[in-house]
Amino acid sequence: MARTATNGLSLSQLERLLDHRRRDLAKLQKQRSKIQKRLDGIDSRIESIGGPLSGGRGGRRGSRARNAVSLQDAIHQILSRSSSAMQVGDIVDKVRATGYKSNSANFRGIVNQTLIKDKRFTAPSRGVYQLKK
Repeated sequence: MARTATNGLSLSQLERLLDHRRRDLAKLQKQRSKIQKRLDGIDSRIESIGGPLSGGRGGRRGSRARNAVSLQDAIHQILSRSSSAMQVGDIVDKVRATGYKSNSANFRGIVNQTLIKDKRFTAPSRGVYQLKK
């Protein structure tokens, strides 16, 4: 982004400059939103006829997978059905078996972070998790 020299500008001049940039930003965001809606419509038409989605970032559509339940809740359901503690790899397999979708290249790492951060889960030993009692 081009920078504007602000040396010697008064406070009112700086405020006008900020207002101008805010208006420009709002216009650009509105334009982007309109274009994105058109692209989404084109993508859905391409998908409806069975064509692959290409372009964009790295050939991927750029949107994340949507699931009916959060990852935390999916893990909680799995661990609540288990009679004993489970290893992270087994939890990952069970989460995927429920139909949970993720575009992550390192989904196991995401699951591991979730297990560490969520207070509902505890680790009786390294890499093994269960519900907190």
